[in-house]
Amino acid sequence: MDRPLTIIGSYVSPYVRKVLACMNLKGLKYEVDPITPFFGNDEFRRLSPLCRIPVLIDGDFSVSDSSVICAYLDDAYPGHPLYPQTAKDRARARWFEEFADTRLGDLFIWGLFYQKVVRPLVWGEPGDQARIKKSINEDIPAALDYLEGELPETGFLFGVVGVVDIALATFFRNASYAGFETDADRWPRTAAFVERTLAHPCIATLLPLEDVQRNADIKGRRQALLDAGALLTSETLGVREPRKGMMRL
Repeated sequence: MDRPLTIIGSYVSPYVRKVLACMNLKGLKYEVDPITPFFGNDEFRRLSPLCRIPVLIDGDFSVSDSSVICAYLDDAYPGHPLYPQTAKDRARARWFEEFADTRLGDLFIWGLFYQKVVRPLVWGEPGDQARIKKSINEDIPAALDYLEGELPETGFLFGVVGVVDIALATFFRNASYAGFETDADRWPRTAAFVERTLAHPCIATLLPLEDVQRNADIKGRRQALLDAGALLTSETLGVREPRKGMMRL
């Protein structure tokens, strides 16, 4: 690979984190254009018609959606396999990835992170307290009860860390940003699984850049990342003239 891949997306997005961690596993060179969530221009919408991050640019090819990107990376590039080898294991891995992207995304992102972090900081309005309460008291416990019966006591789901482990664990980091921590007494397997997955170097090395983006003022986050040396692309796509536009976190 002569030129690095480009990822457009926010470091604090669980979907972007998932893709970057998988690229780290494969040892791929990449550049990140750290777009601020919920802002984008016409060029970004051309690259991501559903206004979703991340977007992958590989030469003259571009595609959005984290699951599509991870599958493409596994098909297109050698190195650490992101998915297990057998048909049954691959199907099971894809199920857990879908469960993470949809169910955990709905609970931890839209039910907690968006309500407690994004709405106050980006839109200047209070979160939906009824939704927060229902998420914490009913919906999240049900999801964690399910995971507790499926996750391994040690190690990762298919022996070595892969996209499925990352896809599940990434949402728990955003949950922690919203003040939620998994009760290790009630869900010991889930808590231990999340802890060791987030501690893996493929994800752990991304945390400092997340901290920069989280701690900067919403209008100053892009400049803060530039100052920290996080923006590696020679051009910026989708954020030159910000306009409000809903995009997937």
